[in-house]
Amino acid sequence: MSQTLTALSAALPLAAGWSLHILRLRRRIEAARRDPLTGLLTRDGFAEGAARVLARGRSAVYVIDLDRFKEINDTHGHAAGDAVLRATGLRLSRWAADNAGMVVRLGGDEFAAVAPVFSREDLLRTLAELTEVLEEAVHTDGHVFTVGASVGAVAYDPATDAADVSALLRVADEQMYRSKRGGAPWMNALHLTPEQATVNGRRAGRRGTAASGTETAA
Repeated sequence: MSQTLTALSAALPLAAGWSLHILRLRRRIEAARRDPLTGLLTRDGFAEGAARVLARGRSAVYVIDLDRFKEINDTHGHAAGDAVLRATGLRLSRWAADNAGMVVRLGGDEFAAVAPVFSREDLLRTLAELTEVLEEAVHTDGHVFTVGASVGAVAYDPATDAADVSALLRVADEQMYRSKRGGAPWMNALHLTPEQATVNGRRAGRRGTAASGTETAA
């Protein structure tokens, strides 16, 4: 009996140490799946979660590009730009929580989201709500910035549609581009077929897709 107790007492510190190691490893993995500036999910974490949302029922994917962000960043500096991105991330997180959705920072001032929708009317309501959230003024360091955003959306029904997260992001991205070009706050796709050619999996005209040194900013 004493030998058993001795063995157990010796094993307890090892078990505790291993549990701590596992906990730290999980925290590191979770941190790697989060954008350090906004705390939002990165692409990998979003892709996994978004696929689960899409599989559960009718939903929509959104691509969001902030308006006037470059002007703020260039005029007031990166600290102001970072404050705008953090505020946007917080607002999108709250919106996602209220709508049982998920949100990701794609990079720069681009974001994406997925959330359930139950009808076309519900999608239009959600787009109006999302636009209103993103148009709220950002207060930082004595300045007030009104940024706004261009939003592209595509609806998806697993009962009738066949598309993965990447394909839906591509279609929503096209609608975002149409929104930004046309000056509309948002545009939604009427079908899941891409309208534009792609280069290396990205919409033609996107930053980084041009063959020469001239590129069209999205």
